[in-house]
Amino acid sequence: MPVITYREAIRHALAEELERDSNVVVLGEEVAQFNGAYKVTEGLLAKFGPKRIVDTPISEAGFIGMGLGASMLGVRPVMELMFWSFYSVAFDQILNNAANVRYMSGGQINCPIVIRGPANGGTNVGATHSHTPENVLANHPGIKVVVPSTAADAKGLLKAAIRDNDPVMFLENTLLYGEKGEVPDGDIVIPLGLADIKREGTDLTIVTYGRSVHHSLAAAAILEKEHNISVEIVDLRTIRPLDIDTVLKSVAKTHRVLIVEEQKPFASVGSQLAFMIQKEAFDELDGPIHRLATIDAPAIYSPPVETEQLPNPARVLKAALAAME
Repeated sequence: MPVITYREAIRHALAEELERDSNVVVLGEEVAQFNGAYKVTEGLLAKFGPKRIVDTPISEAGFIGMGLGASMLGVRPVMELMFWSFYSVAFDQILNNAANVRYMSGGQINCPIVIRGPANGGTNVGATHSHTPENVLANHPGIKVVVPSTAADAKGLLKAAIRDNDPVMFLENTLLYGEKGEVPDGDIVIPLGLADIKREGTDLTIVTYGRSVHHSLAAAAILEKEHNISVEIVDLRTIRPLDIDTVLKSVAKTHRVLIVEEQKPFASVGSQLAFMIQKEAFDELDGPIHRLATIDAPAIYSPPVETEQLPNPARVLKAALAAME
């Protein structure tokens, strides 16, 4: 099985879908001539030409609106945001229009648009370029939200997102672009709304997604080696639709829960998860649900301080031990 980077996996998904469906186009800032701000779209312009790989002005409101209109007419646009922090400029287009068009048209108009790009902290680019808006996006019915943690998941989920008839928000992580992993050859498509058990365990369930999966796996290895604690890690992969059944099955197995996310803690994805778990599996719990999130402040510019603000293996380890008390 080939070992490729997260970045390459996304590029492969884009290329395969561009070849499979002539209605698929890629648009965004610097995606064509510059090969993408993060080199995700490298080589696509040369292969597919300027009518399908399109550089846009630095105007998220403009090009997201254009993509939305095109999607309503049968095009399947994949729009790249240089940072998901800039989605707020196109808030009306994404969350007022794309989210509601199928419902308000009585199912007559689909909106098969994918908006993708990095949504994360940890790159020391300051508070205005480090947002993780999956909770805001998921709050709007009609929007699907995907946050892949591995190269294989990035490829399979992106292919599913492009083929979906609803608007899909695809949140990547700058710090994962260079991470390598095994990715099956061929047309791998991972259904949206299906979580994945990244590690089997019996004593504690960690529910997580995105880069926090990697921090949780690192902490789980230490917990098993040094504390004889067996950790099961549930990677949500998609925030909405949410695979709560896989989460509840794991909770019934381990009876203790830690939720790890790179969100601010107030009104986050973890908040919703904690409510759903206690509502549906209260009798399975042997202790309170524990949560670990980014420390509740704007993203800190200082590299060493931002590292401690975000989830990291040491913070996950400490939170896991507290959950086991």
